[in-house]
Amino acid sequence: MAQVEATTERIIAADAETVFDALADYKEVRGKVLPGQFSEYEVREGGDGEGTLVHWKLQATSKRIRDCLLEVSEPTDGQLVEKDRNSSMVTTWIVTPAGEGKSKAVVSTVWNGAGGIGGFFEKTFAPKGLGRIYDELLHNLATEVEK
Repeated sequence: MAQVEATTERIIAADAETVFDALADYKEVRGKVLPGQFSEYEVREGGDGEGTLVHWKLQATSKRIRDCLLEVSEPTDGQLVEKDRNSSMVTTWIVTPAGEGKSKAVVSTVWNGAGGIGGFFEKTFAPKGLGRIYDELLHNLATEVEK
């Protein structure tokens, strides 16, 4: 099994604290900024950063639907980590200042991919597909916090 990784980033016209707080707000903001590939969104515990337990289904392709139950932690300032209880998938969000009134949001997801030929295709195509999904999410987040 090879490790698969997808990373996307965006400069957002809002300060880092505002962007991070919006990302960590699973009760109000996160559900609003998720693109159409996410469904069955539900906050099961907490709802604000560390200690949150959130569920969603992610439809990466027409045939691939991932049922995610994510535990949220904040290991350092500006970092949010979502670990899926149902798989090896871990998503890390890092928000840092990027000049006056701007921030850089980086999202990186890693998981243990399949073996064999299926693993080759997963490692080749999944990062691009997930990158497009997260690019849309970051666009929606920017729209939300730049109001």
